Amino acid sequence: MREMRREHMLNVLLAVALFAVPLWAYFASEPFVITLATRVAILAMAGVGLNLALGLGGMVSFGHAVFFGLGGYCAGVLAHHAFSGTPVLMGLPGTNQMLVIWLVAMLTSGLLALVIGALSLRTSGIFFIMITLAFAQMFFYFALSWPAYGGEDGLPIFVRNQFPGLNTMRPWELFVVAYGLLMLVLALFAVIRASRFGAALMAIRQNPDRAAAVGISPFGVKLVAFVISGMITGMAGAMMADLTRFVSPAMMAWQMSGELIVIIILGGTGRLFGPVAGAAILVGFEVIFGGMTEHWKFWLGLVLLAVVLFARGGFVGLLAGRDRHG
Repeated sequence: MREMRREHMLNVLLAVALFAVPLWAYFASEPFVITLATRVAILAMAGVGLNLALGLGGMVSFGHAVFFGLGGYCAGVLAHHAFSGTPVLMGLPGTNQMLVIWLVAMLTSGLLALVIGALSLRTSGIFFIMITLAFAQMFFYFALSWPAYGGEDGLPIFVRNQFPGLNTMRPWELFVVAYGLLMLVLALFAVIRASRFGAALMAIRQNPDRAAAVGISPFGVKLVAFVISGMITGMAGAMMADLTRFVSPAMMAWQMSGELIVIIILGGTGRLFGPVAGAAILVGFEVIFGGMTEHWKFWLGLVLLAVVLFARGGFVGLLAGRDRHG
């Protein structure tokens, strides 16, 4: 119980810190810090999506970048057609409204996750990892050779998409949108983890044969979790495209999938605020050590190795004094 209270307090501290730092930057006229905090929130959101599949369901997906990139392309393509005034498909117009773009990104990513999950979840272990990676690479090379939307040069978003009542061109107001979305996604993760569905998913992760013996369908439960995971990651990709005002095939590359896994491991696999801590550590290393040396990933690798060997619960688990899922 004491460890649970400590982790709860740590979660509150992380939520407050992620809001307080850009708030300070807003009054100090430091827009770069606000942009960094927004990036942390978006990467954490994508991490929550993967954490649902990996942390709760034990599905080591090395292809989640495909959903992240697909969400980004949904934002970029819809904004591109809204700017040019041309139809997207079958006369349907583009749009620069974030709420509509998020819906399209989530539905598109969810549909793709349904297809990928229906095929890959019939396998396990290294075969599941390689199938998800293969799908991601297929879409990566498709985007690379898609000249209508920039190909390998990517697709710029000339004017940032709009959110009702806010000016998203201002860094602080875009951060508020990203932070609010992150809190909603974290709340959804908490509800799923505490539900009967979440209990079934974790039971399948621990022993799928025993779960099947008591009437739980491992394939069905994992497929639903995989689809929800893909939808969350796709929405994060749409937000990242708006932050950078640019989308490119790099969002679908295997390196992006690796970054999301690193975020989960650093923060704590299966932990509520693990993706927040992991994203903050990753962005912090990139900014602080990236300014000192181009080999900053070497030092990040050493930290990751230390976490894997000595702190299986990630930084959240280490600070909370818990070495198992909370």
